[in-house]
Amino acid sequence: MPADRPVLAAYPYVTAITTRWSDNDIYGHINNVVYYSYFDSAANHFLIHEGKLDLARAPVIGLVVESHCAYHAPVAYPTPLRAGVRVDKLGNRAVTYGIAIFDAHGDAAVAHGQLVHVFVDRETRKAVAIPGELRAALERIAV
Repeated sequence: MPADRPVLAAYPYVTAITTRWSDNDIYGHINNVVYYSYFDSAANHFLIHEGKLDLARAPVIGLVVESHCAYHAPVAYPTPLRAGVRVDKLGNRAVTYGIAIFDAHGDAAVAHGQLVHVFVDRETRKAVAIPGELRAALERIAV
């Protein structure tokens, strides 16, 4: 297995991803742009469930400012997937997540990449420090 194809054990947080019929493209596999949605969903799932982020009312929110993805193997609906999430870099106002997508039975990623959140004041959209409870959760999955 190539070294650039991550394995599930490299990600301390794992969540299920449900594929949808509309995720497939005309070539019969999940379209490349859909993986960015999976990345965003996995990171936010972590923030909501582990960091206790209240998406509707929190005064601080995370905005995606960068993302990229490498593809390793095709998958298609209705394959159940898993997303592995870790923190590759934790700054004062930003976090870089490492995220990989796995099918339900394999331990080698079908795709992987990074997503960067900058935390901002909900109203002003000015960058602010990552709140304590979110930071503590992110520190738990830092590698």
